[in-house]
Amino acid sequence: MVKGSDLLVAALENEGVERVFGVPGEENLDVVESLHKSSINLIVTRHEQAAAFMAATYGRLTGKPGVCMTTLGPGALNLTTGAAYALLGAMPMVMLTGQKGILSSRQAKFQIVDIVNTFRPLTKLSLQIVSGATIPTLVRDAFRIATQERPGPVLLELPEDIAGEETAPVEMIPPHPIEIPIAHAAALDRAADMILKAQRPLIMLGAAASRPRSTAGIGDFVRRTKIPFITTQMGKGTVSGGTNQYMGTAALSERDYVHEAIDRADLIIAIGHDTVEKPPFIMGPKGPQVIHVSYMPATVEQVYFPQCEVIGDVGPSLELLADRVEGKLPHASALLSLRESILAKVTDRATEGRWPPTPQRIVHDVRQVIPEDGIVALDNGMYKIWFARNYRTLLANSLLLDNALATMGAGLPSAMMAAMLYPKNRVLAVCGDGGFMMNSQELETAVRLKLNLVILILEDSAYGMIRWKQAVDNFPDFGLTFGNPDFVKYAESYGAKGSRIASTDAIVPTLERAFSGGGVHLVVVPIDYTENKRVLVDELREKVQQIDVS
Repeated sequence: MVKGSDLLVAALENEGVERVFGVPGEENLDVVESLHKSSINLIVTRHEQAAAFMAATYGRLTGKPGVCMTTLGPGALNLTTGAAYALLGAMPMVMLTGQKGILSSRQAKFQIVDIVNTFRPLTKLSLQIVSGATIPTLVRDAFRIATQERPGPVLLELPEDIAGEETAPVEMIPPHPIEIPIAHAAALDRAADMILKAQRPLIMLGAAASRPRSTAGIGDFVRRTKIPFITTQMGKGTVSGGTNQYMGTAALSERDYVHEAIDRADLIIAIGHDTVEKPPFIMGPKGPQVIHVSYMPATVEQVYFPQCEVIGDVGPSLELLADRVEGKLPHASALLSLRESILAKVTDRATEGRWPPTPQRIVHDVRQVIPEDGIVALDNGMYKIWFARNYRTLLANSLLLDNALATMGAGLPSAMMAAMLYPKNRVLAVCGDGGFMMNSQELETAVRLKLNLVILILEDSAYGMIRWKQAVDNFPDFGLTFGNPDFVKYAESYGAKGSRIASTDAIVPTLERAFSGGGVHLVVVPIDYTENKRVLVDELREKVQQIDVS
């Protein structure tokens, strides 16, 4: 006879799970003991939300579901933001939550919340395990559903009496690969005909293009067609931003410099675009034709309604599409003449030496200290727009940002997961002071795990993005500022190292020392956000006025 918790952990081992992140509770104690006897490493975090962010980032980077665990009620409810983060960001994740016994009720309704129904709109599947004998089947199905396109989170609730109840041994169900069909020949022919007729084609790479299995075929398609490309925020790195076909990133929805290429294009090949992202461009009745290439059919929106869809395994489908058009596109590079001007305008003043430093200078200096295989994980704030516009990515998933849920508090846990997976690579978390403090307690987790990780805090003592929008909309400056701890002492209190940058010229050497020293190192720098209005409002508004006049 075996306990239900033993079957659960055996099923996790059967899926190749190596780590479970979480904060266990009384209702998980059988599971904790089963993990203790297993090959799986239980990584205790300081907040359940951080456990979910780490598990989701594992799914994002590997394509395999990350696993997190909490107790019932308040612990499980702390996973809701992480569940939404994984759902909107298409990150495979399995959440395991506890519950009071269901065969008898010795504590009445104490701490009981209907977690299964609470999580239904936030997951691909949410269910309670009511029999130990069903555990291997349910776990196999949970991992399969979490991984299937479109990937996302699954929740399994294991009541404490089912976890502790003994049952006859049950055979594990071996996982098997599931191949995704390639796009239909008729769709490929239709798309090829549109590409062959285009005078000014443009490729756009979106969030789904960053799936670990996608990138090789996409890069080959760009190279073979010689069509220039842009990216969405979450599509950065899918094809190297160092190539001479890169035209920029759509960090705003319209009127930015990269939209000069978008507006002139007569055809956009949108590879992996997911409308959970803030729109990279606005479709209208007079705009370019759009071909949607992805694993899933397009979600038709007011701002996105493609005229052709190529649905299937993206990499192999693009190979077949390239076979149809390669060498037959005399106008493939028509928009490349705009490239130099767009990139020059975006990177303007990137080396300006004013103090405090501008966002452009910080992005520029971060790029200097991060090698090709380094990873930058962004929290959410005004700086995300600047990194999306200005930071040139060379590899997929080397700039981890969230443009779907766009939640604060995810930057540090995401960077921690990246540092665990790639201990020899430089990993940098970039956080605003607001977002950092939402999960700053995970500094202890990072130190305990002996991670090599640098955290760069951009300090403006405010919820900067909302304060900026408040000013742009002509509201009075009110309600969005706060005080901060001494971040250097704060880091040191956790056993990490801390540094404060005192001059713009010190950004690069301070970050270099932080990486060279190893361990967890927090670096804090003030930031001058006056560029938000000068560039993202005044300069772009003037650009639009010039276009209207001409």
